Parts: sequence; C-alpha cells; structure tokens
Amino acid sequence: MTVIQHVALETRRADGAAAREFWRLLGFEPVLPPATLRERADWLQRGSTQVHLLWHEAPTAPPEGHVAVVVDDYREAVARLRAAGHEPEPRTEHWGAPRAFVRGPGGHRVELMAAPPDRLRGS
Repeated sequence: MTVIQHVALETRRADGAAAREFWRLLGFEPVLPPATLRERADWLQRGSTQVHLLWHEAPTAPPEGHVAVVVDDYREAVARLRAAGHEPEPRTEHWGAPRAFVRGPGGHRVELMAAPPDRLRGS
C-alpha cells in the first residue's frame, strides 16, 4: 500500500499558533521535526500522516489545490471548527458521505471528508 506521509504548507511564522490550533481541531498533534528543521518548520501528526508548516515570509496558498482530510467525527469536527471561528462550506456529498471545504489560517484550502473515496475501487 502507498500512503502520502506528509504535506508541507508554506505559512507565515506569525500565523503559526493559529495554524497549529486549526490542525489540532482536526486531530493533529505537534511532533518534533528533526533538529535541522526546527527553526524553519513546525510539524503536526495524526496517525501516520503529518502536516509540515514551513515558515515563509510570503507563503503561497494555491487557490484551488487543497489538502483532503478524512475525519471520523465529521460533524463534531465541523462544530469544533465553527466554534473556533472557521466556517466550513458544505459541498455536494460524494461517496455517500458529507464533505466541506474550509480555509486554514495561512489561507490553505482544506477538504473535510466524512469518508474516503475507497468505495470506488473496482468500479
């Protein structure tokens, strides 16, 4: 099986605390990057997947490109994000499950999915 291990997102250092809190709302916890990267990045992890926040003075957040995260507690995750001031935008259900898009503090687009597209295999 091939799994994407991490995504690296350019983020202003000034947005670091807000970005860390955003990802914590989705179940990601801080982990230490290698010593050689600690001055230029923060890392968060959920299961075997990591989000690397790379400090950049003028970060780029693609307007349509996005990170997709399957959240087992989809409704609760959406409620946590709303309570923290992030407003997920519901989208058409795919794979028989709800999904939404939300922008993180660094401007990155994040898709929240209640289920992965695994159901399409073999079809």
